[in-house]
Amino acid sequence: MRYLMTFSYDGSKYKGYQKQEKERTIQGELEKALKKMAGNKKVDVHASGRTDAKVHAISQKAHFDLDTKMTCDNMKKALNSLLPDDIYIKNIEEVNDTFHARYSAKAKEYIYVINMGEYNPIMKDYEYQYNKKLDVVEMERALKYLEGTHDFKSFTKADDERDDYTRTIIQTNLTRDLKQVNKITISFLGTGFMRYMVRNMVGTLIEIGEGKKHSEEIIDILAAKDRRKAGITANPEGLYLKDVFY
Repeated sequence: MRYLMTFSYDGSKYKGYQKQEKERTIQGELEKALKKMAGNKKVDVHASGRTDAKVHAISQKAHFDLDTKMTCDNMKKALNSLLPDDIYIKNIEEVNDTFHARYSAKAKEYIYVINMGEYNPIMKDYEYQYNKKLDVVEMERALKYLEGTHDFKSFTKADDERDDYTRTIIQTNLTRDLKQVNKITISFLGTGFMRYMVRNMVGTLIEIGEGKKHSEEIIDILAAKDRRKAGITANPEGLYLKDVFY
């Protein structure tokens, strides 16, 4: 039987999602817990995508195959009792055997949180401590140029080699916390994202907010298809995979 699980995690103490030898990873912890639950049988976990070291997830999705008589609710309870307290299974449900957490996904949403106010040591692992004012209005203008279907090669990892860099960003948003006006959250809803793509877009938006670039330059950066034309790679701490849609 194939199952889809929805889970959240604090990525600050992990070397990212993907399993790595001798490193603590989210996938590694999930597979270790499932192996115990399956009577020491190996269980492969297939996620909707990877997240980098120190990146968090609010509703990551993954599927796995397991022969069990446990109900989904009991399976959720059992897994949570075996997992460390910075990973939490929110839901488990049965899915068709043709379902794939990655390839069946229609869209994903990422958010990035920036603190423009005073440095906050308590939140240093959960939001980017930029600690200076940014031109939020100009950043909002720039975001709109990122919407639509484009070649995003300028915003990928520099040594990323692939045949197709085309992705569609369905919607973007920039919101300010009403209680904490110095905190902004940038959201990206898209059909798919390449490695470092969100962090590179945010890094470019930060440079626009600093006045180093103008919002309209996004058009030229996209057209250049050259990583050197875009901005810095923003820190991982402010990034969250918010949800995956099927």
